[in-house]
Amino acid sequence: MQLTIVGASGSVSGPLSPASSYLVQAPHQGRTFSLLLDLGPGAFGALYRYLDPAEIDAVAVSHLHPDHCIDLCGMYVAGRYAPTAPWQRIPVYGPSGTPERLARAYEVHDASEPGLSIADWFDHRVWQSEQVIGPFTVTTVRVAHPVEAYALKLVENTADGGSLVFTGDTGPTPVLAPFARGVDVLLSEAAFLSGADNPPDLHLTGAQAAEVADQAGVELLILTHIPPWHDPETVLAEARSVRDRPIELATPGARWTVGR
Repeated sequence: MQLTIVGASGSVSGPLSPASSYLVQAPHQGRTFSLLLDLGPGAFGALYRYLDPAEIDAVAVSHLHPDHCIDLCGMYVAGRYAPTAPWQRIPVYGPSGTPERLARAYEVHDASEPGLSIADWFDHRVWQSEQVIGPFTVTTVRVAHPVEAYALKLVENTADGGSLVFTGDTGPTPVLAPFARGVDVLLSEAAFLSGADNPPDLHLTGAQAAEVADQAGVELLILTHIPPWHDPETVLAEARSVRDRPIELATPGARWTVGR
């Protein structure tokens, strides 16, 4: 599989990056399947750098805070009104209440066109513990965040396919390292700095993300979701202080091939 960073800024879009969004692609049925993990502010427009967004096959939403899902409104607008519209109705996997959340964010209902409100336009599917999405088996685990939030594990369904875990947003939790054990890549949020008076059950520090990666035996750790009020190099340095294996920063346009 190929991982492309669309947006990596945490909590809000930043001066150099849209908010959280990651494109994962792999061969499937004679073509390339494109799965989008999260779609935060600014990310939908940035998608045009990498592919025509009409080609997205499915969207996976880790949780319903706006910095992870609000640009689904932009996808809806483009899918209805762009010159290539109407786009296919695509699956959106997310927590319970996803269609209602989007309807509150984009309160337009045209009674003359039933079924075309934003709540109806996507094919909404509630996260299960395991599901197959195109070429991927996707498993989920509930993590420590103030709302219903999930870490996602993607395993490519081929003998030499790659595997990754995306933490979504989470504070320290004992479920994360066992969930990530043995995957090729851990794409981890790292929104907090060590030593600060960080509230519980909200976010990880770079050092905590590194500890999870080491406990899970992950070869590559990619740090993401760093807000614009923190220096990413400081977060990276904190992570490297506790881990000797590879660590990289997520930046827009960065790509990794995951698996053989």
